[in-house]
Amino acid sequence: MDGLTFDTSALIALEKRSRDIGKVVEGAVRTKTRITIPAGALAEWWRGRSDLRDDILAMGIVQPLDAAIAKTAGEALAFIHRKGRGKRVDDKITIDATVMATAALYGPTIYTGDFDDLARFQDVFPMVRILGLARRP
Repeated sequence: MDGLTFDTSALIALEKRSRDIGKVVEGAVRTKTRITIPAGALAEWWRGRSDLRDDILAMGIVQPLDAAIAKTAGEALAFIHRKGRGKRVDDKITIDATVMATAALYGPTIYTGDFDDLARFQDVFPMVRILGLARRP
């Protein structure tokens, strides 16, 4: 399986026209690599239609939150709570779990600005490669 998954921070970086994530997209287009956008990440990012947001969405495939992703994410949440890596289930950690589950099923390389948040799920999803976006002041 080949492909990329963009979380909310990757979508924000694209909207801010970050050169780093722009190069990632150029490489994906050149190699015909699938870009997956989890529906939960889209919900966190979307604040209304604009031409730029429409262009960003056109770069990838929005993956709906289906039963397979939801079950996989729920099992991941249970695992990290047993291991003491998550204090409680809230919207943020649930979306992180669905992003990781989506990547595991549809595009095993994630680009994120929230490396540590996603890395807590690494034991559950060892096949997912998490790449952090450079933070700029």
